[in-house]
Amino acid sequence: MKLTLESFKFKPFFLLLKSGYAMWAFIYQPLLYCYIALGMMAPAKHTSFAFHPIHVSTTNVEYNKQDNKLEVICTIFTDDFEVALAKQFRTKTDLTRADMHKAMDELVKKYISANLQIKTDGAPANLSYLGFEINKEATDVYLESAKIPAVKKVGVNVSLLHNQFDDQINIVHIIVGGVRKSEKLDYPDKKVEQVF
Repeated sequence: MKLTLESFKFKPFFLLLKSGYAMWAFIYQPLLYCYIALGMMAPAKHTSFAFHPIHVSTTNVEYNKQDNKLEVICTIFTDDFEVALAKQFRTKTDLTRADMHKAMDELVKKYISANLQIKTDGAPANLSYLGFEINKEATDVYLESAKIPAVKKVGVNVSLLHNQFDDQINIVHIIVGGVRKSEKLDYPDKKVEQVF
């Protein structure tokens, strides 16, 4: 049986655990894990364009001690991201088409730059956009900082998809020295700061 998001819809969580599908979601699709867990708590919104009942993204910020850089991955549902890009830049968007990748790269770079800022020990981190790729139903956006000294405090200001959804949830994971601290930001909240 092919595993898809549809395989998870409308099944009680205990059946997912018994069938082994939950393990697949926990290991390979952290975003789907959020979808399943939060989807059970929130009432589904059924509209003609809605693919999923909640709007969520994850931002993973990890300090790489060997390179002295922050490595950042933003994971956003592709359909939501395309709508937000189209709304902000008033242009046709399709993140999955290879012939549009260069044009989409520019839009993604501008959007992320405007909606994600990171500070380390009070100083803004200079983030470089590395690119994006499609990962099943999600888009992963990759960034890294210039070299920075050892980090004790990390602040993240993230407003991804706030221009599109008033029920947006942004989950931020910050990892320094192997210690992971996470925070769930419900719209309109957008700031988190962690001390290590």
